[in-house]
Amino acid sequence: MSGWYAVFRKETANFFVSPIAYAVIASFLLISGFFFWANVSLMSLISLQAANNPMISQRINLTDVVIRPLVQNMSIILLFLMPLLTMRLFSEEKKSGSIELLLTYPITDLGVLMGKFLAAGLVLVIMLAGTFSFPLLLLMLGEPDIGTLISGYLGLLLMGAAFMALGIFLSSLTENQIVAAAISFGAALLFWVMSWTSSFSGEKLGAILRQLSILEHLDTFHKGVLSLVDISFFVLFTAFFLFLTLRSLEAYRWRG
Repeated sequence: MSGWYAVFRKETANFFVSPIAYAVIASFLLISGFFFWANVSLMSLISLQAANNPMISQRINLTDVVIRPLVQNMSIILLFLMPLLTMRLFSEEKKSGSIELLLTYPITDLGVLMGKFLAAGLVLVIMLAGTFSFPLLLLMLGEPDIGTLISGYLGLLLMGAAFMALGIFLSSLTENQIVAAAISFGAALLFWVMSWTSSFSGEKLGAILRQLSILEHLDTFHKGVLSLVDISFFVLFTAFFLFLTLRSLEAYRWRG
């Protein structure tokens, strides 16, 4: 993985020199903040309505009304925004012709790939870190389930990494950034909703669709459960598409 840090520095600088990173981070924080405000407002309204009904008041809590819906909404926002981070990583290099120069440097293909992947990952971490004020406010308001918060953010990080790997692979297949973004979003959405047809797809095919669905594996994180099966799914999903990207770079080098 020789030379990855040089690529990482270059790509990180490219993200923050252009408005892409700022626009993606601002959009994520703005929409997430809106959902957080809406969920907290709903919690306040329910609490007022339940003041005269002890049975209802015992059933409501910050975890169910605020944390889980917020994490679910944030995962949907990432579904839309991650293709914007990955669309240019290889397609821009191919369009400008700089990929030939990049591949002639004393840097391995794995180093190039990991430098770009980690640069996009840094933006993802900054996005998620910007929302840490939400759980801090919840800790001031009440006693949210810390385990659900931790598992929820871990799920967001793993899902974001999976979408990045998928987007980077598709970016390596085209010279057009818009095409890369559109196909990445379509592919991510397909993996998201794949399990919706499992109930009428037959027993074997339905089981396969459920296993391939990101939503199915993300649901346990929303519930505050850390499952080795679900963690392994995201790790293998990410590794698989990074592997395909390496094969794509090797094929481009061979054709060139």
